[in-house]
Amino acid sequence: MKLANRLNRLGTETAFDVLVKAKALEAQGREIIHLEIGEPDFHTPSNIIEAGAQAMHQGYTHYCASSGLYELREAIAAEISRTRSVTVDPDWVVVTPGAKPIMFYLILALVEEGDEVIYPNPGFPIYESMINFVGGTAVPLPLLEKYDFRFEVKDLLSKVSAKTKLIIINSPQNPTGGLLTKTDLEAIAAIAIRQDIMILSDEIYSRIIYEGSHLSIASLAGMLERTVILDGFSKTYAMTGWRLGFGVMPPGLQAHISKLVTNSVSCTAPFTQRAGLEALAGAQSEVHHMVAEFRRRRDFIVRGLNEIPGIRCLCPSGAFYAFPNIQSFGKTSNELADYLLQEAGVAVLSGTSFGQHGEGYLRISYANSIENLGKALDRIKEATARL
Repeated sequence: MKLANRLNRLGTETAFDVLVKAKALEAQGREIIHLEIGEPDFHTPSNIIEAGAQAMHQGYTHYCASSGLYELREAIAAEISRTRSVTVDPDWVVVTPGAKPIMFYLILALVEEGDEVIYPNPGFPIYESMINFVGGTAVPLPLLEKYDFRFEVKDLLSKVSAKTKLIIINSPQNPTGGLLTKTDLEAIAAIAIRQDIMILSDEIYSRIIYEGSHLSIASLAGMLERTVILDGFSKTYAMTGWRLGFGVMPPGLQAHISKLVTNSVSCTAPFTQRAGLEALAGAQSEVHHMVAEFRRRRDFIVRGLNEIPGIRCLCPSGAFYAFPNIQSFGKTSNELADYLLQEAGVAVLSGTSFGQHGEGYLRISYANSIENLGKALDRIKEATARL
């Protein structure tokens, strides 16, 4: 079988590879503490589950508009208008099976061979994968520990060229938990306006913030018409398996993205969309509880990591990841991650799973119980003491 060359440019998410290794060890009788997967360990709130089940009984089991159910797009538009201090209507919204398709469709729609896309590094690996897949040039923007895992403005300026078609930002950020400041966003906005560059603003963790508050670049003057907001229900409402996300973008672009939905998946399952409608309209108490618990776990894991000789860890402002510096052990990130899995029974991710600038770090998801986080800290401390 002769495959298309473009498949050689397609990356993956290492979290799932590590999960397979961890499951294999569990099959041998080993106890593994899973800190590799980036999803909430909470159940989807019961009112959302009931809404989804009721929708199936009511007949929401057939095709619907490729852009999504109008009532959900209307609710999303209202939510984005309220939380981002902008004015959008349902014609700005495309609903997709998960938020990831928005980055895929947008890059397909905007980026041609030779076009450059600036993206955060370390960052979500699918950014780089999709840029490479369509034949674009992926231009990494380093996020540095000394800047609280933000970028240096002059570094961003040096990356921009006449070929730059798109800048991707993610705040709060995976894998570091870093949060871009208003000054950072203003610098990006000034460049985007001056150079006529579109922005993909990945705001999937916008509701999981501990210090500061979320600010969307779309709310800055002149930016709404050149920004695509990516968001969804997976993280905020613990709905990863439901596959429900959305993009908010100018209507001229929305029509083309909707056509890509038609050509790929036809539409998003309407019963999951009805569940999403309940998620937005229903009580938010379980979301608040989840974020409060994540804050408690964050404080616990960061304090514990910083007490282990050889490890230092900044306190993340959002998401549910810690990104400790492990350079003192003299091992690569891959080597130490594998060592902790094999010798300590703790599954974590190498920082390089998120790009070249993740070398020297690990990503630890604290979407696990305090009890298991405590066990993991003890095991990491004991294992690293033997190095």
